[in-house]
Amino acid sequence: MKVIFFSSKAYDKQFFMEANQDHGFELNFMEVPLNPATAVLAKDHDVVCVFVNDTVSAYILKVLAEQGIKLLALRCAGFNNVDVKAAVALGIKVVRVPAYSPYSVAEHTIALILTLNRKTHRAYNRVKEGNFALSGLMGFDLHGKTVGLIGLGKIGLCTARILKGFGCRVLGYDVAESEEQREIGIEFTDLDTLYRESDIVSLHCPLTPQTFHLINEEAINKMKKGVMLINTSRGALVDTKAVIVGLKCEQ
Repeated sequence: MKVIFFSSKAYDKQFFMEANQDHGFELNFMEVPLNPATAVLAKDHDVVCVFVNDTVSAYILKVLAEQGIKLLALRCAGFNNVDVKAAVALGIKVVRVPAYSPYSVAEHTIALILTLNRKTHRAYNRVKEGNFALSGLMGFDLHGKTVGLIGLGKIGLCTARILKGFGCRVLGYDVAESEEQREIGIEFTDLDTLYRESDIVSLHCPLTPQTFHLINEEAINKMKKGVMLINTSRGALVDTKAVIVGLKCEQ
């Protein structure tokens, strides 16, 4: 079996080559993304493997099908960049990553919160320059602060547990409430309340038509002045232009 990887990095090659030792597939790694200009590179392969920024439209799927591709493998959990209906019609099977480590994403979320709060990135650069001044580096105690989590799947719940350990009040919003949320001590609420009361808003939901630009001008206007926004989900959950306007209004 011949597999072509688009948008591949050095670490992709390292881990896939290691995993392939017991299989003996022919793996070809391309740094270029999959798009209308590069789809022809899949010729003579059986499987195409793509990442989040690769374009897998109906047109590209047709090109792949004409070249005999039967399987599209995603190196990600999200599949919004794939025209699934077109893939089904063309007889191309689509597989994706079923789940990531929820702990790694949750811990990275906390790392981002602490970095923004305690300004460790600025402090690091100052120390390199021999500047040990503390001005502009003051943060706040996470203990007692209110954190709003949008999305209470495995990652959201892991994040909530860590935040409860810091002594935070945790608000949560999801399409459904669960017993596990209540056991952790998450206060299930609506989005308006979450926006209004949270000192930190953290996103942990998939990208769907309903969540596209979930954080927009209207949502930002409901938030506290100086609120911290963390997004370890998909970028399109946030209307970047609206966030930039919001940041400028804080200055």
